[in-house]
Amino acid sequence: MNTKRFLCFLGVTMAMTFLTAYAGWAEPKPGTNAPMITHSFAIEKGYYGYVWKIYIEAEDPDGDMYKIASVVDHTGYGRYPTDWIILKPQYRNRVKGYLQWNTFSSKSSYLKEWNQIILKVSILDKAGNESNVVVFPFTFESGVKNPYKYSLPAPFDQGDLAKLGYILIDLIEPTMASGGNSRED
Repeated sequence: MNTKRFLCFLGVTMAMTFLTAYAGWAEPKPGTNAPMITHSFAIEKGYYGYVWKIYIEAEDPDGDMYKIASVVDHTGYGRYPTDWIILKPQYRNRVKGYLQWNTFSSKSSYLKEWNQIILKVSILDKAGNESNVVVFPFTFESGVKNPYKYSLPAPFDQGDLAKLGYILIDLIEPTMASGGNSRED
């Protein structure tokens, strides 16, 4: 019986060690460099259900960028759990593209006019380093004139850009949240 417990404990400990180091949750390794988001852009207003594109360009001198973190703070609701996008191997050194968020939610059939969110995006590398955080405010407004017609600033205005992944966060109308409690990570 004690051998069984010991083996179980050893297995869990080894799994946690592996997952922590592999997933970038560990403390940064000495002598490594953090990724750097060098340019970013997103529009600030759109209607509920809008397909929001968040443009980022980043580089990592160590060439080990691993995943993109997206955190949303919603006025009147609070913070949603972090959404992760794993980067493809070709984007370990340098990445230029966009994150796509289809803002229509499966948890809420609508959001009231003037709902505000703040999206914070950063990149983590395999050594556990986190990049600078870029912040994108967004307000849901139905009267916005065609939010799909905008000019991209440099360096995003030069040809096709890669879709890096989808942000999968379901927004909840703050007045519909149970008890009005906010959620914190």
